[in-house]
Amino acid sequence: MRWAQRSRDAFGDRPGHALFGIQQGGVTQELREESAKALRAIEFDGYAVGGLAVGEGQEAMFGVLDYAPDMLPVNKPRYLMGVGKPDDIVGAVKRGIDMMDCVLPSRSGRTGQAFTRHGVVNIKNARHADDPRPLDEACGCPACRGYSRAYLHHVFRAGEMISGMLLTWHNLHYFQEIMAGMREAISENRFAGWEADFHTTRAEGDIAQL
Repeated sequence: MRWAQRSRDAFGDRPGHALFGIQQGGVTQELREESAKALRAIEFDGYAVGGLAVGEGQEAMFGVLDYAPDMLPVNKPRYLMGVGKPDDIVGAVKRGIDMMDCVLPSRSGRTGQAFTRHGVVNIKNARHADDPRPLDEACGCPACRGYSRAYLHHVFRAGEMISGMLLTWHNLHYFQEIMAGMREAISENRFAGWEADFHTTRAEGDIAQL
């Protein structure tokens, strides 16, 4: 907390920029409250929930998110560091998180993984070698509009750079669609229904092999 105060003092007033205070405390509610109280007194532009998504598992992470965001000001953005997977994102927003960051869309794209409404597709698998269908027929990204699974499988196996580029493009598009869908659902007071549809569609699994 002394370091947080020094950072706030050094940052000063910078229009167009924001400094976030990072709440810590692990999975201990009392320590989270102590951290949040000190950060609120310093007054940051936004507040991050730190110390999660570090191997504790989703159940433990959601357990902390059930109370940690409520300890932070409601009129300031609340940011979850290092998250993450689509179902983690949805669960975090449900519990009061506004923004997240993670390398997952690009890292997964480089390793042949694509996130779709029906779950994760491993484009390296042989089942895609002769499949003319897109990754996701409902997706409007360049990878889905212009390229087949067979092509994406081929360029990944060939080690072509365009493989990682297209899969990353798709993943980022999908993550943006998730966030846009949640924003719209929240504004229209139908988040519970949106969340149920999200999990139901993902549970269906990837499209059947041709």
